[in-house]
Amino acid sequence: MSRIGKNPVNIPSGVTCQIQGRDITVKGKNGELAAVISREVEVTHEGEQIIVKPLNDSKEARQLWGTWQKRIENMVVGVHEGFTKELEIKGVGYRASMAGSSLKLQLGYSHDILFPIPEGIKVNCTTPTEVVISGYDAQKVGQVAAEIRAFRKPEPYKGKGVKYKGEYIVRKEGKKK
Repeated sequence: MSRIGKNPVNIPSGVTCQIQGRDITVKGKNGELAAVISREVEVTHEGEQIIVKPLNDSKEARQLWGTWQKRIENMVVGVHEGFTKELEIKGVGYRASMAGSSLKLQLGYSHDILFPIPEGIKVNCTTPTEVVISGYDAQKVGQVAAEIRAFRKPEPYKGKGVKYKGEYIVRKEGKKK
């Protein structure tokens, strides 16, 4: 039995949800998200809740039960509140700034990196060493944060690079004489 899948998804006020066949559409103040539900699970809209159940007792249906409950919950939370990811930049001369509709990153390379911001995502540089990524689609927000972090991952000796806020970097001891 899925511990995640058995929990119903509560729909807050201001959010509308429509289920037509295998399509689900969630609308809220931040935007609209749609998805095509797997054939292994059944989704029903009862009052102010969405209930996800597996269609049979197969392994795939039980795996997708919790997955689809969480995806639908992320859709509801995204259109109602939104998601944010914060990145920290550490290193001498490493910084970020906005350049029009692109994020300009200076990460110790011979050239600056211009990262085009996808549609539906907002990027804000609160300080030159902090980047805040926000949006209503959890997958897109996480993907953009991962792509920015991949330009210069934090290294284990000095901890320089781009990391998630609150991420702990395991440090290594340097070379001994």
